Amino acid sequence: MAVTGGDDGTVRVWDLATGTPHGEPLTGYADQVLAAVCTVLDGRPVAVTGGADATVRVWDLVSGTQHGEPLTGHDGWVWAVACTVLDGRPVAVTGGLDRTVRVWDLAACAPVGEPLTGHIDAVNAVACTALDGRPVAISGSADRTVRVWDLTTRSLHSEPATGHTDGVVAVACTALNDRPVAISGSADRTVRVWDLTTRSLHSEPATGHTSGVVAVACTVLDGQPVGVTGDLDGTVWTWGLTTSTPDGEPLTGDTGPVYAVACTVLDGRPVAVAAMGGSEGTLRVRDLVTGAPRGGALTRYNGSVYAVACTVLDGRPVAVTGGRDGTVRVWGLATGAPHGEPLTGHDGPVHAVACTVLDGRPVAVTGGRDGTVRVWGLVSGTQHGEPLTGHDGWVWAVACTVLDGRPVAVTGGRDGTVRVWGLATGAPHGEPLTGHDGPVHAVACTVLDGRPVAVTGGRDGTVRVWDLPTAQQLAVLPMPAEVGCVAAAPDGGLVVGFGWEVVSLQRVTGGSAGGGNDR
Repeated sequence: MAVTGGDDGTVRVWDLATGTPHGEPLTGYADQVLAAVCTVLDGRPVAVTGGADATVRVWDLVSGTQHGEPLTGHDGWVWAVACTVLDGRPVAVTGGLDRTVRVWDLAACAPVGEPLTGHIDAVNAVACTALDGRPVAISGSADRTVRVWDLTTRSLHSEPATGHTDGVVAVACTALNDRPVAISGSADRTVRVWDLTTRSLHSEPATGHTSGVVAVACTVLDGQPVGVTGDLDGTVWTWGLTTSTPDGEPLTGDTGPVYAVACTVLDGRPVAVAAMGGSEGTLRVRDLVTGAPRGGALTRYNGSVYAVACTVLDGRPVAVTGGRDGTVRVWGLATGAPHGEPLTGHDGPVHAVACTVLDGRPVAVTGGRDGTVRVWGLVSGTQHGEPLTGHDGWVWAVACTVLDGRPVAVTGGRDGTVRVWGLATGAPHGEPLTGHDGPVHAVACTVLDGRPVAVTGGRDGTVRVWDLPTAQQLAVLPMPAEVGCVAAAPDGGLVVGFGWEVVSLQRVTGGSAGGGNDR
């Protein structure tokens, strides 16, 4: 069997021999499932998963139900999960966007001690092994380091392993010449093998991937330990770990990135199971000896929809969505059917959508990973004017309002700026609004004391209020975590979401300037 987690928030079990789903999807997550691992709990097979809702969940694979309550504590996405045994009890080790490594008692559904801290950026990967007879966890981080943690003493075992020139995205453990080693894959396109006893690089970095290495697994092929790695170009490589050289040609032919790799045996032959991204998420099985696919692609996941807004078109309600596939689509809400052809032009995922009226006709305004803001005529199904450029990086958020009697869009970007755009002219309205210390993830517009304002939220954990006519900052509202979304009510109330959960209501009172706000 293979257990997968997807963008649609489900956990699915697959029969690899028949290529069909085993039972119904396991549901409970409200957002993406980012990590999955399997172990045994009380004699029963379970899966442990981590999600974008910051929870860790345990699933009984026999009954198809969740075991206990979700494990909470991470402040942000849970990127990685691994399992081991600590003091005779099964535990899960997780890593997250909050830079911590955490240990969980699976039987008690409770944390074990305090979080392990030291990484200075997101923990993207974890694996477990034994070193000198003691259980250890290996973590890889966007800070480019690999760290070894003694789970018994709950301390760093040794100095971080350095050498990668970009973030470490994947790690796995195995034994090489009877010595424990860790294999790391990085956005720097290399694979490295580390001797955990000496804390040194075992051999020269393995090169050959043409894009970031985001998945690593280990198995045995022809009696020799090998590493299997996947990259963002959809290529799977097999490496001899002793020499860090490729074992045969890479496995190619798939479209979309490889997000995860696992190894098992099917009909007596070693196979790799690759989880693929793209417009549709698929699971593919390949024979490691021949490199040939085993069966067809297992497809159940749809590509991610990152943004949605609603308006009226031809007198009927429609939804406008932006997706991972770079398209903007219009849907008839009464019929549930697409309205016209997809709107294309963004070079990458569309993260933000807002709707307004321009020259008496409905338009959608979108922002994307390509750093552009685009205006679409919903009646004509065509792009209105040239793309609006100026953000240095992804455009995360878009909102629309009226300024000086003319429609404008307000956008927030990865570059930490808030920008105002005249939709009729296609030009920036004034200088960028600066103040956020990090990406701006959310924008909403409302009226305060009779004046149009924009409300923005960012990774810096603040909500900021901007007077649009004067381009001045009116208030800074501290939040307990990075802000994922904001919505503004006509009476000045705000709904603020962080950790991808709505947890705060805030009211802005007129005339404030950084203080005097009622919570």
